[in-house]
Amino acid sequence: MKKVFALLLIIAAAMLPVFANGTAEGGAGTVELVLSEVHAEGYPTTLADYEFARLVNERTEGRVNITVYSGGTLYGEETGSIEALQVGDLDFARVSASPVASYVPALNVIQLPYLYRDADHMWQVLNGPIGQEMLDEIQASGSGLVGLCYYDAGSRNFYTTTPVQGVDDMAGLKIRLQNNAMMVEMVRLLGGNGVTGIGPNEVYSAISQGTIDGAENNWPTYESMGDYEAAPYFILDGHTRVPEILLASETVIDKVSAEDWEIIKECAKETQEYEIEQWNLREESSREKVVAAGVTVYEPTAEEIQEFQDLMSPLYATYGAGYEDMIQEIINTGL
Repeated sequence: MKKVFALLLIIAAAMLPVFANGTAEGGAGTVELVLSEVHAEGYPTTLADYEFARLVNERTEGRVNITVYSGGTLYGEETGSIEALQVGDLDFARVSASPVASYVPALNVIQLPYLYRDADHMWQVLNGPIGQEMLDEIQASGSGLVGLCYYDAGSRNFYTTTPVQGVDDMAGLKIRLQNNAMMVEMVRLLGGNGVTGIGPNEVYSAISQGTIDGAENNWPTYESMGDYEAAPYFILDGHTRVPEILLASETVIDKVSAEDWEIIKECAKETQEYEIEQWNLREESSREKVVAAGVTVYEPTAEEIQEFQDLMSPLYATYGAGYEDMIQEIINTGL
């Protein structure tokens, strides 16, 4: 049913016949495009999607109109949106960098555990030569995708049923993870056991039933899913910072004029700062809510974080193979 619904929405969006030069029949002069978002209304990335659509419509003087579909109503999970972009059934999608790494392996590098010192460090990397190189490689990969800009998704941290204040406290803990081999290896190296196959909506019950001892995610997810009620200990280890990416289908280039394509790219870049602002507001409100509810937050010292980081050497050797120079460049950025 979801696929049928998605098809109907796409057909509806395509009711205006559009010529390749970006003009529509009947003199309307508007190219109708569609953007897919898995997050709900009001989420930081969704707000940025709408801002992107607004800017594009304004800057093109109405020649390009982008309709945003939130909550995964079009293609469900992000992989479905990526596949639709590749064949031209979808025009834009906001997705995590993680699934895009299937087409651009170098993107795995910017997701390595304990790679960034803080958010400022990550943004210096993403908005610098390395980050732009990654976006350029998305289009050069032949995947049919175009990387427009990065959005923030915060840092991912562990939350558990018992206090964790250092590596020793991770021993034997069963931690729910995304289905990602690198993350499973990360938890193994820390002495815990990574558990996959549990959906985000199932984490609370899995913790409550003792199936797992905790999970890992960002502040908004920890709060909005109610996981803080079952796992009231949160350690700010910031093990990964996986950015979001606003993608376009290469077919969009042929749907709009060269001038409007440049405007689209510029507008995407401009929305990054807006999204970061929205993310910071949401992150702070989520943190305030769970702290008020009695959650214990532990902020590790630099020495304690170094202990976590030191254990990642085997993982870096495996997943960073061939990108050693880039990893070192990232580490040195901002020093």
